[in-house]
Amino acid sequence: MLHSKPKYPQDVDFHPEVTPRYPWPVSPENTEKVFAGCGDLESRRVRAGGTGPAVYACWLDGVVSGADVAEQVLKPLTDPARFGGTGREAEVQARLAEGGVYGPSMRRLDTLDDLADALVSGHCALVFSGTAFAFQVKTGQHRSVQEPTVEKSVKGGKDAFVEVLRVNTALVRSRLHTPALKLAQTTLGRKSRTAAAVMWLEGVAAADLPERMLRRLKALDTESAILPDTLDSGLVDAPRSPFPQLIHTERPDKFAALLLEGRVGVIVDGIPVAFAAPAFFPEFLKTTEDESQHFLAGSAIRLLRWVSLVMTLLLPAFYVAVATYHPEMLPTTLLLSVIESKQSVPFSTSVEILGLLVAFELLQEAGLRLPNPVGQTVSIIGALIVGQSAVEAKVVSPIAVIVVALAGIAGYTMPSQDMGAALRLSRFALVLAATAAGMFGIIMGAAALLWHLCSLESFGRAYMTPLAGGHTGGTGGVFARQPPWRDLYRDPAVNGGDVRKRK
Repeated sequence: MLHSKPKYPQDVDFHPEVTPRYPWPVSPENTEKVFAGCGDLESRRVRAGGTGPAVYACWLDGVVSGADVAEQVLKPLTDPARFGGTGREAEVQARLAEGGVYGPSMRRLDTLDDLADALVSGHCALVFSGTAFAFQVKTGQHRSVQEPTVEKSVKGGKDAFVEVLRVNTALVRSRLHTPALKLAQTTLGRKSRTAAAVMWLEGVAAADLPERMLRRLKALDTESAILPDTLDSGLVDAPRSPFPQLIHTERPDKFAALLLEGRVGVIVDGIPVAFAAPAFFPEFLKTTEDESQHFLAGSAIRLLRWVSLVMTLLLPAFYVAVATYHPEMLPTTLLLSVIESKQSVPFSTSVEILGLLVAFELLQEAGLRLPNPVGQTVSIIGALIVGQSAVEAKVVSPIAVIVVALAGIAGYTMPSQDMGAALRLSRFALVLAATAAGMFGIIMGAAALLWHLCSLESFGRAYMTPLAGGHTGGTGGVFARQPPWRDLYRDPAVNGGDVRKRK
């Protein structure tokens, strides 16, 4: 639901007072002053045309390609055929402005702030008194495009985002060959000065979404933007909620599909993950692979994820409530089995479940932090040897181990790791509620969780769309994937006028 007035501080028009970081005129001396103590600053004076006025050239070693600096900037600058007969700096500047140097892109800079930003972003600068000319000669050394490691691809694309902004935007444009794909670039972080690109499809995305995203990015008060959490906590409407409110993806094909649905995306230099908004709760139970399969198979898998969500969230709490307060809910045979397994265990059911859940989290964290071969070994030892030994030593009951294992496996079916982490936290809270008040505690805890989810918004849209929030039609595919011939319309909550996917 859209608001006539901004509801969140991030949506208020933000016009920061721009204070120059380096309030000195552009000159070679001031450039050296700004980069004093930077051992990677390379500079030299060369004469234009070989005999003309001396020109101060500077660049940062490792950020630019040395071969390109020599071939595209220094070589034509010293060529008598290009700069011969120039006796004054003004004549050299005029020829540079007319294309006297081979650089593919040229920028004229009149402030020291712009010059510093150009140098750290991969430019070679020719500095004069009062102005400078910057030529882009970025180094091509970066991690090559590889297969996604978190979001596995079966039938989809085999490429993933890297840490270079322009490579990532090119991967998106390789899938959306249209000038309607718009890109607005901005800078994040007072210290890091990180480049970020906002991308959307004009006419497909609602007109307010790019404006909201750019406004929030400009209002982001941070020293650096080198970690994903900076955007997660700074752009969302409810940063205190554990539930993800931005869609994360490392796959360009999924990112392009999100843009086609009408969402607005953000790609940040140095972060190999793209972000998209608004994010709705059902979206975190979908994957790109669902659209690559037959709609019946994709529907079955999607429905299985919803069943797994309920299981990972409620199964441990339900077992605690039934075993502690409501044993009459169990069949007689199962109840006798539970009583027999609990006779020699010295701990209560709630302590058993909470202890096993904590042990499960410890094993998961150990498996993530250790090297792959060692991590797999720790998982096997923890799951088989320690678990079996704990059951044989009568420390925990076998049924408790089965319940926690089923809940843990069900949680691994969540496509989003952020959603899985939020569900694990909620699972602990529901177990405590079941310990305190049995089934009544579970019902109250689930109602509080549902109220929290329904109260969330993502960029002015209800988080539970299309299950709640006024946009209940036109999306479909929440619990099952629609057949292609029926999936005709985009989500009315995010589209900007182009509502039909197919004619």
